[in-house]
Amino acid sequence: MFIGYSSMQRKGYDVRELIDVIGKILDMDEGLNVAVVGMGNLGRAITAYFMGKRSKLNIVASFDMDPNKVDRVISGVKCYSINNLQQIIEDKNISVGIITVPADQAKEVAENLYLAGVKGLLNFTTVPLNVSPEVYIDEYDMITSLEKVAYFVKMNKESGKKI
Repeated sequence: MFIGYSSMQRKGYDVRELIDVIGKILDMDEGLNVAVVGMGNLGRAITAYFMGKRSKLNIVASFDMDPNKVDRVISGVKCYSINNLQQIIEDKNISVGIITVPADQAKEVAENLYLAGVKGLLNFTTVPLNVSPEVYIDEYDMITSLEKVAYFVKMNKESGKKI
């Protein structure tokens, strides 16, 4: 109801129609192009999982410094040298970057993505980023999330509660 969608059916919503309504709220008409920086295990997994899930968010490039990955198609996306980041970001009109590099490279990668024109970052490293107020950054630290889950499991076990 919050998004202005209601159902006449007594048994719930038409899921496909609801997905379309949510997509119209979240997505831009022309869609957004996304790049993954860091094609290690996490970068490959995110790219493979994401492919085909959202029609208006397209992973169109990936970047890495490993010469064995550059100029290959990995998880359905061409991998470019990190040295070509600025040019590829501009050429492919990429506005969202997903950072999956080692922690010691995260700040430099974020800065380079910002300088190339990226306006949104999803940071999967353990390093907090601070680029510019113009850039929206969402940080996802899997270790912290796992620790939080483990804490609540521990608390429930100690109290005898079931989860």
